[in-house]
Amino acid sequence: MIENALRHKRSNRMIHFILLLYALAILIAILLFAMPSKAARVKDIATIEGVRNNALIGYGLVIGLNGTGDKNGTLFTVQSLSSMLTRMGVTVDPAAVKVKNVAAVMVTALLPPFTRPGSHLDIVVSSMGDATSLQGGTLLLTPLKGPDQEIYAVAQGSVSIGGFVGGQEGDKTQKNHPTAGRIANGAIVEREVPFAFSDMDRFKILLRDHDFTTALRLADTINKALKQESTGSPIARPIDSATVELRVSDQYKGREVALLSKIEGLDVKIDFSAKVVVNERTGTIVMGDQVRISDVAIAHGNLTIRVQTEFQVSQPPAFAPENAETVVVPQQEADVLEEEAKIVLVKGGTTIGTLIQGLNSIGVTPRDLISILQSIKAAGALHADLEIL
Repeated sequence: MIENALRHKRSNRMIHFILLLYALAILIAILLFAMPSKAARVKDIATIEGVRNNALIGYGLVIGLNGTGDKNGTLFTVQSLSSMLTRMGVTVDPAAVKVKNVAAVMVTALLPPFTRPGSHLDIVVSSMGDATSLQGGTLLLTPLKGPDQEIYAVAQGSVSIGGFVGGQEGDKTQKNHPTAGRIANGAIVEREVPFAFSDMDRFKILLRDHDFTTALRLADTINKALKQESTGSPIARPIDSATVELRVSDQYKGREVALLSKIEGLDVKIDFSAKVVVNERTGTIVMGDQVRISDVAIAHGNLTIRVQTEFQVSQPPAFAPENAETVVVPQQEADVLEEEAKIVLVKGGTTIGTLIQGLNSIGVTPRDLISILQSIKAAGALHADLEIL
């Protein structure tokens, strides 16, 4: 009985052990398949030619300011106000106009693609003159024009500066930037940008980051996804490092939206050149994993020279001559402190992560690291583009 119980116990342990190994194998497989790859959706790395925002701009007046508008010396504000009143049937002499509740502003907005008349846009209002604040102001009807000088929208509404300004002179309190503000849904679209989307038989997919390898992979991915739906020549072909031409097959004639919707959801393995971006003002360094370094030795050490001057007072001793005077005697002391130089040897083919670990081990600060990277690049050992902001 005891032997049977022991055998049964060993058998249960063996079963639990096998189940544990099986679960561990499944977990490893899940982790391997779930490992992040460098693939990205087409919609995240590319755009369609012609499908873009359009900039609009206009000149207008903001009224209702509490004495914080443009001063009398701002002539274009006075002229604009006088012209507006003249168009409304009120004749005034521009030389006699003296108001502080009006400010001349520039109004800007972005018109998204396929926006129809009657849609609303957010606008940005920015002061042009010497107004101190747009707080509490109202933008009068302002036409917004495109580069072709055609009016595509009209703007009007209360300006929100997202802050405040109060007090005068030395007792002034301010939050955020009071001479620029926004008007949510402050513009109404009056005209749409002409774009014959449904009549096109070819589209051009534009990569945001130019790369020949990514363009070729994008074309191959599209052709594989639409292989059963195409006949004859491939649907997509790369033109250059930034453009892939897409041919609309007969099956998708009149269904261009469905075609682009299917393509923008495809995953493409992207490629990019090695680059190191350095911001000297903040000491920020951003590097990709493609950066490689050849054999190089790095020495790091600081030499500090400190000169200190201490002023002491020397008084004449007792029974000194009558012409003896108290004088100031400078005592100078110079110290030279040289830290022990530390050398790090980096083997060829080392990734940037290994380099950073090695430099951190010798106590390199971000600003020292910037100088080291510049020196490595100058020596020809850094195989990446070094971009300094």
